[in-house]
Amino acid sequence: MPSHSLLVGYHGCDRSLVESVVAGKDDLKPSQNAWDWLGHGIYFWEDSCARALRWAEAEPQRRASRIKTPAVLSAVIQLGNCLNLTETEALALVKDAHEAYLQFCAASGSPVLENRGTALQVRFLDCAVIETVHQFRQEEGNQPFDTVCGFFVEGRALYPGAGFRELDHIQVCVRSSKQIIGYFLPRST
Repeated sequence: MPSHSLLVGYHGCDRSLVESVVAGKDDLKPSQNAWDWLGHGIYFWEDSCARALRWAEAEPQRRASRIKTPAVLSAVIQLGNCLNLTETEALALVKDAHEAYLQFCAASGSPVLENRGTALQVRFLDCAVIETVHQFRQEEGNQPFDTVCGFFVEGRALYPGAGFRELDHIQVCVRSSKQIIGYFLPRST
């Protein structure tokens, strides 16, 4: 699944972080939340500055948010060895990892995590399964995935009977920061 594809990603965050990263004084830190649906890494919206800004504007309403002044940081990303969840082969890896995860939980007596929320916005199970994919690759001596890409269905239907949602998007989780070629400020924020 190696890819030489480049894409532009947008990361919603606080204006001070945007300025610090663009000035080369700071780097984005990988998210390590147990509910990160594409596993641990740095998250970007692919080709959607407006969606990243919308997220950053909503984030201060959440408890313990670090965002005071919502802003967007743009990045050029080379996908590298990508677990692309729109590809059949990648989905087969994830399905196998789910089975292995269930077996691990049964053998260890650990509870099976579940996704939660009305729109499955808190993805404990998905995070555990994606992290299992990465763990297996490491144990088998396979090249690690640099990035994970997935299509996310979110929000209300655009119109009655629609298969499209108002917040549908493609998200990229960058696991290896060397895949971020550079940062820049978008014109639209």
